[in-house]
Amino acid sequence: MRPTLGPWIGSGTAEAMAQAARLGDGRLHLSDGPIDLIIAAEGAAEEVSRAEAAAITAFEGLLGRLTLELPRLRRPYDRREGAFVDPIAQRMAAAASPHEGIFVTPMAAVAGAVADYMLTAMTDSAELAKAYVNNGGDIAFHLGLGAVFDVGLVATGVNPEPATRVGHGDPVRGIATSGKGGRSFSLGIADAVTVLAGDAAAADVAATLIANAVDLPGHPEIARGPASAEDPDSDLGERLVTLSVGVLAAGEVEAALANGAAVADAMVARGLIQHVALSLGGEWRAVW
Repeated sequence: MRPTLGPWIGSGTAEAMAQAARLGDGRLHLSDGPIDLIIAAEGAAEEVSRAEAAAITAFEGLLGRLTLELPRLRRPYDRREGAFVDPIAQRMAAAASPHEGIFVTPMAAVAGAVADYMLTAMTDSAELAKAYVNNGGDIAFHLGLGAVFDVGLVATGVNPEPATRVGHGDPVRGIATSGKGGRSFSLGIADAVTVLAGDAAAADVAATLIANAVDLPGHPEIARGPASAEDPDSDLGERLVTLSVGVLAAGEVEAALANGAAVADAMVARGLIQHVALSLGGEWRAVW
């Protein structure tokens, strides 16, 4: 039998109630505050049921536990303060730590780290042919022998969109997208930067940093303002985030994309990520 679905009380209150539901196509939908997960699994029926039950159990109280360490998560990670307690917070810090020297907080990895954690709960509990956890577009996935995961990287404008297929033998198990129109603020002007990496948390941080680098500092057509003015709780504080982008010349689009591609190239060379697609103003660049 599939697990019973419905609302439950986790570590929070009735005002912060997690929800579990079944979508029309059979996928599992879990939500709690800002966390909204779409989960799919393939395999023997009893294994899928076991994986879904494990996901529901893992999700209960997840947000409340993570919130306990939120003040530290909103600051750049400092090893001298010791390790985080929550396993998702640990994943977030591990994803941010390779980027020391660049301003980034563990919060840059939160969506991907949640997706990774939930997927691990499923695959540790069941033998699955294929599974994924989609957290608002940041995706962690599992591939059994012979399974594939098709990734469409949408680029705006008239140019064809790049796409790739990930197989069981490929090192990619996470995808994340960032840009000025995403769920969080960006320091850059990219329409979208999609990163494929070994896990979703690593992809999440990299997408954020590469999207920040797709930029034209000081350009008069780019409006910026303090992140704190838009959201007092933002981990970016007084840093200027992109509010709007006006008309850019073709050469300026090229220059901004080149800035981002240089950062992506460096991350690929270090083995932090595998593939990147960058999009701005109807143009895109791929780094492989």
